[in-house]
Amino acid sequence: MPNSEDTAASEPRPRPLISVEGLARRFPEPRGKGELTVFDNVWFTVDPGEFVCIIGHSGCGKSTILNILAGLDRPSDGVVIVSGEAIEGPSLDRAVIFQSHALMPWMTALANVELGVSSRHKDWSRSQVRDHAMKYLELVELKGSELKKPAQLSGGMRQRVGIARALAIEPKIMLMDEPFSALDALTRGSLQDEVLAIRAKTHQTTFMITHDIDEALLLADRILLMTNGPKARIAEIVDNTLPENRKRADVHRHANYYPLRNHLIDFLVARSRELAGGAGGAFDPRHPPVVHPAAGKPTTAGSTPGKPIAASSSSAA
Repeated sequence: MPNSEDTAASEPRPRPLISVEGLARRFPEPRGKGELTVFDNVWFTVDPGEFVCIIGHSGCGKSTILNILAGLDRPSDGVVIVSGEAIEGPSLDRAVIFQSHALMPWMTALANVELGVSSRHKDWSRSQVRDHAMKYLELVELKGSELKKPAQLSGGMRQRVGIARALAIEPKIMLMDEPFSALDALTRGSLQDEVLAIRAKTHQTTFMITHDIDEALLLADRILLMTNGPKARIAEIVDNTLPENRKRADVHRHANYYPLRNHLIDFLVARSRELAGGAGGAFDPRHPPVVHPAAGKPTTAGSTPGKPIAASSSSAA
């Protein structure tokens, strides 16, 4: 009789909501000396309801990939297909949360969210727009602060308004560009908990850039690892082997936590540089290796299962 892993492996994957195919982005070199290829031949997918994080050092093109997904930039080569159609520009089906909250400073928190709702539902009455906006402000626990302007809110509360505004337009895809990087550790942890709670309620499909390894382990179903630029690529896809119902307070106690964390640190410290520019032997960019770091299984050279690797930070540079 097949075990649960065999059964899961035999089940067909859902049709991807996002399909990134052969993506490349090049920019002119200074003083007209040819072109700089930031990343090249990037392939990956995101399934409906999946939370995918991408990690890599600065300069590998993570934010450029997100901007292409958002329709704010165009690739030099390749295509991004969403729901069976190629992206041609921005869409309300793809909401973006940036590092900065990007709120209108003269508007209240409620008015900022209403702005997004009214752009999605142009035929709604004012009361419908307000009720819908309040629903999402309550979801991010900002009831009672809806009439405050951004200057009257803390940094974490401003980001909550940004999250509420993005969720309120009910997009198919949430794109997050290091939305918590500028916040202090306590506020960042609190917002990570909010994201976990919201995801449990909404099953929102999410693509997120982060430099924080622990944030990726807490939030993501899969983690895409990019080599250093130029000519960066997806070198590996890490399946998160932690339980789905993980919590920030106790995630580090799970047996697979350190094998996963060690694997990511080892990649960022050494292998992202070693594999840069296409090095590393035979490699099919359409099918990057998929790994499942777990206790008792072999890991990348330099990583010892169950024992933490010494590192100065859990974040990529």
